[in-house]
Formats: sequence, C-alpha cells, structure tokens
Amino acid sequence: MKIKKIMVNNYRLLKEMNLDLEDDLSLIIGKNNCGKTSLLSILNKFLNNSPNFSFDDFNIEFQDGLRDFVLQNTDLTSRGIYLKLFIEYGEKDDLANVSNLMMDLDPDNNKIILSFGYVLPDDKIDNLKADFNEYISKKPKPEENKKTIFNEFIKKEHGKYFKTFKKTVGYDLQTASINENRYIDLNERKISLDNIINFKIIGATRNVSNNDSNKTLSLLSSKYYEKTEESKKGLDNFKEFKEILCKTDGELEDIYGKLFEDVLTKVRKFGGINEGDSTIKLVSNLQHKELLGGNTTVVYEHNKEHLLPESYNGLGYLNLISMIFEIELILSDFRRENKEDKNPADINILFIEEPEAHTHPQMQSVFIKNIKELLKTESGNSDGTEFNLQTIITSHSSHIVSESDFEDIKYFYKKSQNEVIAKNLKDLKSEYLGAGEDAYYKFLKQFLTLNRAELFFADKAILIEGDTEKILLPAMMKKIDQEFPENMPLLSQNISIVESGAYSHIFEKFIDFIGIKSLIITDLDSAKKEPVLNNKGEQETYDNGNPKYTTGKVKVFEGNITTNASLKFFHGKRENLDYFLGLSCESKRLSKNKTTKNWETDENGNLMVIFQVEESNCNDEKYCARSFEDAFFHLNRKYVCDNIGNFPSLQYKKYVADQTKDVYTLAEKCIDKKPAFAIEILLNSKDTENGKMFGNWKTPKYIREGLIWLKNC
Repeated sequence: MKIKKIMVNNYRLLKEMNLDLEDDLSLIIGKNNCGKTSLLSILNKFLNNSPNFSFDDFNIEFQDGLRDFVLQNTDLTSRGIYLKLFIEYGEKDDLANVSNLMMDLDPDNNKIILSFGYVLPDDKIDNLKADFNEYISKKPKPEENKKTIFNEFIKKEHGKYFKTFKKTVGYDLQTASINENRYIDLNERKISLDNIINFKIIGATRNVSNNDSNKTLSLLSSKYYEKTEESKKGLDNFKEFKEILCKTDGELEDIYGKLFEDVLTKVRKFGGINEGDSTIKLVSNLQHKELLGGNTTVVYEHNKEHLLPESYNGLGYLNLISMIFEIELILSDFRRENKEDKNPADINILFIEEPEAHTHPQMQSVFIKNIKELLKTESGNSDGTEFNLQTIITSHSSHIVSESDFEDIKYFYKKSQNEVIAKNLKDLKSEYLGAGEDAYYKFLKQFLTLNRAELFFADKAILIEGDTEKILLPAMMKKIDQEFPENMPLLSQNISIVESGAYSHIFEKFIDFIGIKSLIITDLDSAKKEPVLNNKGEQETYDNGNPKYTTGKVKVFEGNITTNASLKFFHGKRENLDYFLGLSCESKRLSKNKTTKNWETDENGNLMVIFQVEESNCNDEKYCARSFEDAFFHLNRKYVCDNIGNFPSLQYKKYVADQTKDVYTLAEKCIDKKPAFAIEILLNSKDTENGKMFGNWKTPKYIREGLIWLKNC
C-alpha cells in the first residue's frame, strides 16, 4: 500500500500542485522559496492532527478572490485549502484498516482518496458577510479602506467561518476523476487514520550546535534507549546493563551512609526519633533512562588515544550523526516496538528536510548514497516482517542531486510569483525517448549528475561552446555590469555556466522542462555548399538519386550555409546563411511551442541563441566573424599587437601587425591553444583611468547583446 500522488490547492504557493510519489524515495528539489517547506507544513497539519491555519496560509489569489466575493459579490471558485492523498493497494495488502474508507467494490478500483480541507462551508457564508458589514460600519471612512479593513478583519476572524474536514471521496476509474459528492466523513464516523498513515518529520532546524555545553547526541542516545528497551529487553547486553546498575546501587548506599552520617544523626535528634521508629535513609536508585540522558556523554575517539567531547566536532558531523539517531528513533516508532498490541501503520512516511545542513559536499554525497539502502534494510520488524515506508527528502544540494537516481527527482518550478508546480524527471525521460533521442537523454543524465547538477537550482544559465568563452565570460560579464550599473549585476545573479560544445540543442528539452532563462553562445560556422561535378561538368548523384554536395568552411562573406547543428535545430532545420545574417537581436529570442514542440521566435521567450554579427572596429571597418577568435581580433587587433610580447601562445606573431593578413587568417593560423590565448587576454588586461576593469579590450557585439538581455530578463 502506497501513496502515489499528493494534490494541494490554495496553500501558500501551492495553488494547484500535483506531486507523484515514488514507492521508496522521492527527492524534491528546486530553488529557494518554491514551496518545498509548504508541502511539509500542510502534510504535518493534516496528518498529525494540528490544523492550525493563519490567513497568510491561503494562496494570495484565493485571498483576493475571497475579498472580492465578500465586497463585490463575485463568484468564489474555490472554498479554501485542500489536500488529497491518492492511495493504491495491492492484492497482498491487509485491508482491515482501510475497509471502512473504501468507496467502491469494483475489484479493479484499487484506489482510496483521502481528502482534507480548511474551507468556508455554505452555512457560514451569510455569517461572514453579515459580521464583516457590522465590523466595517464601525470604522471611520469605510468606503476608502474596504480592502484594508477586510484583510484586518479576516486575519483575526477567519477561524470562526472556516472549518476543517477529513473524509474519503469517490474515484471514477473510467474517467480517472474524483467524485466529491460521494464521500465518507471520517470525523462524523470517528474514524482514525493512526493505523493507516504514520507521518514523521526530521526538520531542517535540528538541535545541533558546537558550543561547549551541547549534548544533543547524548540526549538522543537516551531517547534511542527508551525506544528500544522494551523490544530488546531480553537481550544479554540489556540484562547485563541493568544487573550492573543494581550492584552499583548497593555499593553506593554504603557510601551514602558514610557521607551523610552527620546530617542524618541530626535529623534523628531533632526529630525525636527513638530506636525502632521509622527513620530516613539515602538509597541509590540509578535509573537506566535518566542515567543515559543526564550522565552519559557521547565522545569522539581521536587517534585511538584521546577522547574529545561531542561539541569539539563540526556542525556537519554533528548534524549527520544526529540525523542517523533521529532516523533510528523514527523507525522504532514506525515498528511500534514498545506497543505489543499494535502493528505498524499501513503507510509510514518519513519526511527529511534539507539533510545537507552544515555538511560538506562529500558528506552530502555519502548521505544520499546510503540513506535509500539504510531505509530499505531497516523497514522491517524484529520478527523479520517488513512495513511500508516511503521517504520524501527536500534539498538545495547539487551534490545530493548528483548522487541520486534521476527517476526519483521531483522538480518544484515556480510558474509565477504565486504558483508552484511539481515536475517528474521521469516525464523528461519520456520526452527524450518519445522523440527517439535515447542517446541524448543518456548523455544529459550523465552530464547533469557528474558535472552540472547546480543547473536545477540556478535562476539563469549560459551555454557556451568551449574553454575560450568559459575563461573570458566572467570578465565580459563584469564589463557589462560596469557599463550598465542599473539592475542586479550579472556576477551577483544565480547564473550557471555550462560547456555544451556544439551540442547545446541536446539540452533544449531540459531547458524547457525546468523553465530556466537561458543564453546559448555559439558560432556562425559559415561554410560553402557546392555541387560535386563530374568530368562533364554534370552534378554527381548517390545511388538513391540524391545529388552530391561538398561542404567546406569559409569566411562568412564567401559562405552560403551554416554547419552549426544548434542553429539549424533552433531555427527549424534552416541552414541558409543569409537567413541567420538577417535576424535581428529580438528575433534570436525563442520559446517552445507546446503543440508542435518546435522553437519559435518570441521577443518574450526564455531562450536566446546568439552568434557572430557584423560590426565595425575602431578603424570603422565592417566585418562579420565566423568564430569568437576572429570576432575578437577584428575588435582588438591593436590591443594584441601592442602587447604581442605578452602573448607567448600565439604563433606567427608577425601576422598580427601585417595588415595584409585578415583577422580570419589570424584566428586560423596564430591561435594554437585557445585556453592559453584567453588567459593571456586576461593577463594583459588593464583598468581604465576611472577604475573600470578590463578596459583595454572590447567584447564582441553578439556577446554584449546576449549578456545585456540576460542581465535584464
């Protein structure tokens, strides 16, 4: 028996959120403030019977709709906050606990829908409106401040009108839809969910610190003992522990008698106690539970010689050990080890929030690699029987993502300022496989997990071809920030830079999937396509009748096509060079058509694909480059020439000053090692007189256009 799906409506950013859960582990990731903690919060409120809501818990659109409903009598499309859990059971499951929740006797319908809510019922609507009208009538200038007064009123009084409910609702297997009109009210029938769902949390705010008095682990060891004592009291080590305590009690009583002899004599004297009367005596009564909690210290063995207190270790290590202790305690609770008459709940959910707190990358990787196996191994009773356990982990850690199963990942995407949706990475896999791009998906999966998992948490991305752009890009971003100081600097934004080579089109489904604003910097890659002619001057053909062509790279003004795979992909397989040369800056912004699955020109699109354009240099010479290197030479030939002795990686250095050699030749002949050339550009950079960095060379126009767009989008 498993929870297969969670639906949330109108709770904070979770306006309409559908989340599919995996049978074992679901890893929820996403940028800050995208609803991960809200999911934990609403599950805890309803599943642990603590549904205390504030008005701020309502989604903002619902708040506005409720206000308009009361003030202007508009329609109220929804009544409040909802949580639905889709439970599926199998033939081997014991249905004793859920039999009174089942709405359908159809053997093919193996779903139970639990519905929770905090809603405005019909019989409270008139009361709400009447009470508000009375409230506002007592305010000065009510007509001028209706919205403010309503917010003030509803924040204080919403609990009078909104009520919680807990029920199971019908599910139509044919239409795969919920029937709200068929339900069982669990509160009315006094049906408890305690034996059906057991929900436990390890929150992000854990009680760990490294001050000298901290004894977090010692206290947890005491709790662990309490949990396991009853289930393991027959074991030899538990018996031995208690026997030693009893023996110690006897020895301490003799010592206490000597230590307190004087005061006890005085008590007898002042109390007028005669021989044979009742008297007092100090006895030792060591309690194993209290002994572990208050008198035991967890220490660290250092070099097998020294014992160090737990507070001497870093917060990351404390946090990791603390989590392991807490997991053991929760697993013990799931097993119901101290409750002989109770079996584990049908479904046990462990929610771990941000396990990466205080831990370094290697520790994060080790945690996620081991947690799945640990939970699988430990999700059983001492008698060998297993219990159903589902784990939900939220994280901001790219290191945890990189060590996770791709199919376990759920991506929380902020669709708007007021709405978050959940996406399954399994759906992304289906998109690639459905398009026959199995190899692309395999590459993407390996690339993200091994190199660039931080893309999931970035606000923006830049995809570049190679090392030259990678080395120079931060400097070029700095130059843009200096030139346009308004808005947030590029270097202060959460931008991930990815080396995609000439394969940026492989990332297109992923870019669209996570909805990230992206800039692709690529090359025009001009070439000349010519027919292959035989001795008679006739065009040769292949066996299938198709004409033969030869293609070779040339200068842009000599070319007629582009060989760049990404440019052709994002522009509908076009290869005509004149088409690309004629595109305006705005026409390079794209969005994906959800119907055709093609990328189309859109000035408001989230993707911009840039390449070399015609521009004038300091000598007013116009030129369109084929690659970054000749674009740079065109603008900065004098800069390189003036510093030629500081460019040791360049070959044929005399070409740079030789005006008979064009910049295309310089790029082709002089640059042997592109990374070295890029580093030398930075080494020869100088500040301007007014303090602007990298002031003695210019950024090619196409890169400037792309970075300006990315900065402000």
